[in-house]
Amino acid sequence: MDYLDDNEYLKKIVPDTSSIIENSIKEIIDGIEYPEIIISEAVIAELEYQANKGKSTGIQGLKNIEDLQKLGEKNLLSITFAGKRPNNYEISLSKTGEIDAMIRDLAKSELATLITSDKVQSWVAKSQAINVIYIPQDINEDIKLKIYDFFDEDTMSLHLKENVVPMAKKGKPGNINLVKLSNEKLSYNQLQEFIDDIIEISRHDFKSYIEMDMEGAIVVQSREFRISIAKPPFSEGLEITAVRPVSNVSIYEYEMSDILIERLKNNSNGILISGSPGAGKSTFAQALAEFYSKEMNKIVKTMESPRDLQVSDEITQYSPLEGSMEKTSNLLLLVRPDFTIYDELRKTDDFHIFADMRLAGVGMIGVVHSTKPIDGIQRIASRVELGIIPSIIDTNIFIEDGEIKTVYKTNLTVKVPSGMKEADLARPVIEVHDFITNELKHEIYTYGEQTIVMDIDLLSSPEKPKKKSSLENIAEKEILKEIKKIIPKSRLKIEFISKDRIDLYIENRYVPKIIGKSGKRIAKIEEKLGISIGVEAIDELNEEVKTLYLEVNKTKKFISLYFPKEFVGEVFEIYAGDIYLLTSTVGKNALVRIRKNLEISDSITNALKSNVPIIAKKAV
Repeated sequence: MDYLDDNEYLKKIVPDTSSIIENSIKEIIDGIEYPEIIISEAVIAELEYQANKGKSTGIQGLKNIEDLQKLGEKNLLSITFAGKRPNNYEISLSKTGEIDAMIRDLAKSELATLITSDKVQSWVAKSQAINVIYIPQDINEDIKLKIYDFFDEDTMSLHLKENVVPMAKKGKPGNINLVKLSNEKLSYNQLQEFIDDIIEISRHDFKSYIEMDMEGAIVVQSREFRISIAKPPFSEGLEITAVRPVSNVSIYEYEMSDILIERLKNNSNGILISGSPGAGKSTFAQALAEFYSKEMNKIVKTMESPRDLQVSDEITQYSPLEGSMEKTSNLLLLVRPDFTIYDELRKTDDFHIFADMRLAGVGMIGVVHSTKPIDGIQRIASRVELGIIPSIIDTNIFIEDGEIKTVYKTNLTVKVPSGMKEADLARPVIEVHDFITNELKHEIYTYGEQTIVMDIDLLSSPEKPKKKSSLENIAEKEILKEIKKIIPKSRLKIEFISKDRIDLYIENRYVPKIIGKSGKRIAKIEEKLGISIGVEAIDELNEEVKTLYLEVNKTKKFISLYFPKEFVGEVFEIYAGDIYLLTSTVGKNALVRIRKNLEISDSITNALKSNVPIIAKKAV
């Protein structure tokens, strides 16, 4: 029976949460003389819960009820509230249907017609012989955002914030300018009007959807626009950032050699696209996706959060399934696409999922932030087993200013790493070659418990200023650790003579203790670290120690830097490797204490994580 044609069924109506949020109840009551609207307390509780979480759906639903109250004040309708208010446990089960069941019970007990925009709710109501009207959400194919007026053909992103003039980034990767769009500052009400419009359109445009709705933050994908909304308490004021791709380009618009195109066609199944933010990574990923889909006749899917790649309809775009990319990957392993674009790799779980899918035989294309060509591979190397890297990533394409700047390829071999000479130091090494020239650029291997990424150019170019390599930094830290186990308060100095030898300078009185009986102790250290160590006495050289390698201790509130007692009261400059941190006087307890809430503390912590030593030099 079509209840819309029978006003008697519409004299008394019970709307559910979906119809309140979608405001579809207005369509029902138009033309009905003084309808009686009974709103379940369960609806109020659910909307209140959502609003307290900062979700736009709850806020919009409460606003729509407020509008109904205003119509009631004008005697155009009757509005009452009835039914049991659910407890917190029942609200937490709303996705399982507890709230919907309470609303249906109210409609049944009141002999009223249930109004819903939820298809499942309407099916269940019909099965229980409840009068129900299902009003699907409007689908509008010709819808336009209010913020669209800020965009022109050169606009890449729009930046709106209350009490700030509207700004936009215009141009193309490599030539981007921040442009002021008006001299008038935007008000809170203007921003809220834009936000309401974005949320409303996301509900009625079949190509728009809310990707994330959390307290203080909403992310909406509206056709080609990715829109991020920030509001208190997450931010101190309302802010809207809308990003869109400037253009869709073909892979042939990039300057690529024939051998690179051939590799992409036939020999590359694990591709990493890297570059800094705004460099054009996503644009190239889109071009690559279309290349595989249309030219190579491959089945291509994407994994995105949020979904903002602009690809053709043949390419299905997936978001996290039930909030989990792992569940999305499990589905894709059943679908078995030829290639999957993973945009983008950030967290450790992302790299693990990417690796699992690649090892399962799916062609993978990952997008990752990096400032140098090697950074993308290095980020994977720190998260997966070293030996499988060439099976995961065979081609690394570095994008800069919208162009392909560098292409690397990887392979696994067993050899003595560059800079080492002893044959017994041979180990598995990932070689990273420039794809075009085949020149060896980097080596990745393990040294002790550390993963080393060696820049071959630093080893082979004597014209460049001397700079400690990753191997030297690790060796220096390991040597200091071993020496301080034996003589913790001694003055120390380390000097690298070659890639396989260092000289250790210590006070004369400690030399026998370091060398040990018949040289056994120093030999044991050399064997453990794989490097030859010469021991020299500082006193015999009549040399004053100007550089100290400091022991660092961290507590809840402080980072403490320990000095030998003889330097109490002296002034030192403190460095993380070659980077200056601060100048300080050594305290009476032979230490310098730094509060953890300072930026310097973060620098020291990051340096220690990267195996960079903390050193002190006497201030001149």
